[in-house]
Amino acid sequence: MNWLKKFLPRRKAATQTRRVPRAEHPISRSSFPSGTLRTLYGLKDAGYEAYVVGGGVRDLLAGMEPKDFDIATNAHPEEIKRIFRSCRLVGRRFMIAHVRFGDEITEVTTFRGPITDSHERDETGRILSDNEYGTLETDAFRRDFTINALYYDIRDFSIVDLVGGLEDVAGRVLRLIGDPELRYREDPVRMLRAIRIANKLKFSIDKATAAPIRKLAPLLREIPAARLFDEIIKLLQCRDAEANLNGLREYGLLAQLLPQADKAMAKPQSADFIARALRNTADRIASEQTVSPAFLYAALLWPAVVARMQRLIEEEGQHVNVAIVQASEEVLAQTQKYVVIPKRFSLPMREIWTLQPRFDLRKGGRQQRLLTHPRFRAAYDFLVLRAQSGEIEQAVADWWTRAQVGEGLPPLPPEPDLETEAEESSDGAEPGGAPRKRRRRRGGRNRRRNSTQPAQT
Repeated sequence: MNWLKKFLPRRKAATQTRRVPRAEHPISRSSFPSGTLRTLYGLKDAGYEAYVVGGGVRDLLAGMEPKDFDIATNAHPEEIKRIFRSCRLVGRRFMIAHVRFGDEITEVTTFRGPITDSHERDETGRILSDNEYGTLETDAFRRDFTINALYYDIRDFSIVDLVGGLEDVAGRVLRLIGDPELRYREDPVRMLRAIRIANKLKFSIDKATAAPIRKLAPLLREIPAARLFDEIIKLLQCRDAEANLNGLREYGLLAQLLPQADKAMAKPQSADFIARALRNTADRIASEQTVSPAFLYAALLWPAVVARMQRLIEEEGQHVNVAIVQASEEVLAQTQKYVVIPKRFSLPMREIWTLQPRFDLRKGGRQQRLLTHPRFRAAYDFLVLRAQSGEIEQAVADWWTRAQVGEGLPPLPPEPDLETEAEESSDGAEPGGAPRKRRRRRGGRNRRRNSTQPAQT
C-alpha cells in the first residue's frame, strides 16, 4: 500500500485523468483467472478497448482477494457475441454479456453513456431504462463509488483513474461520484452497497456520501422485493454480517427491509440471538462450511414468530403447536410485502421454527422420530443459538447434543406432553361432557391391499 501514499494530497486534482504504469502499481496479469484474460485478449485482438474494472481492481489494490472480475469495453453487446461463441446476452435495463470459458463466467459491459433528461425515470428519480452507450470517460462517471471506477488496461497493463479513486483507496474512504442524493435516487440499492463495501474493506464512509441515507431510506420500498432478497443475502451472509446489520440499523435501512427484525433488535435478548446467528454464519463461511439463506432468514424473523406465538397462546388459548404454525404463516406473509423469500427457503424456515417445540418432547419414540427428521440438524443448530442467548435453558440443548451420539442421560425435569394435549384439545369430549365417539376407518381391506404402492411425490 506504500505506493498509494503519493496520491493522498491530491484531492483538488481528483478529476484529472491519471494513468499509473505497470512499474508503479502491484496488479499483475497473474492475478486474473484464465477466463478473464482470454476475454480481455479476445476483445483486444478484435480491435476493441478492454479493461478490468470495479471490485476486482479495487480489492487487489486494497490487499484483498477479489470474488470476481468484470470487464468494460467499447464493443457493443452484439459485437461481443460475435467474438465469443460462448457469449450470452442478459438484462433489460442495461444489456450485459456473459462470456463463458469452462466453468468461469466473465461479465462484460459496454461503456455507458452520460445521464440525460431523455432517460426514463419513475416519480422518485430511479432510472428505468439505460441502454445508451458511451466512452471510457462517460462510463467512469456513471459508476457509483470512486474506488469502483478504476480501470486496468490490458494493452499496457496500466491503471486508469478519472475520478480520484486511487486517492480514496489510499485514504480508505468510500465516496460517491457526483451528487449523493441524486445518485441514490437513481438507484436506492447504492445505499446498501455503501454499507457493505465500507465494512468489507474497513473503509469509512465520506460524510457527504453518508448524509442523505437516512432521509432517502424509504426509497428502498420502490425496489423490487425479489432484488432486495439478494441484497440482504450479500449483506448478512458474509464475514462482515454483524457490522453490516449495525450499519443498516444506524442509517434506518433495516426498518425498510425487515421491519420486524428491526423492531426485535430493540430488545437485548432478541438482539443477542440475531447477532449470534450472524456470527455463526460468519464462522461457517470462514471455515468454508455451507450456509443457507433459510437459516439466516429464520434467525432474523424468529423473535417476531415467538412474539406472535405467545400472543396467540395467551389471548386465544391456542395450543403451542397450532400457535407456532399460525405465527409462522403470519410473519412470512408480512415479510413478503418487503422482501420476497422464495419457497425453496421459506419452507425450510417453517420447518426450523415448527420443530422448536418438539425439542421439549424427550420421551422414547418422540426423541427418535425427531432425531431422524430431515431438518433436524438445522433445527438443532437453531436450538443451540436459542440456549446461548438465554431464551431456553442450556440443559435442553446439552441433552439433545448428547442424545445425537446415543449417550444415556438422566432425564430433565418432566416436560408437558404437548402432543397428547394437542390431541385432547381436538379429540376431547362432546358438548355436555359425553366422550366423543371414535370414527371407524373406511376401506380397511382395500387400504391394506394398496399400502405397498409408492407415495405420490
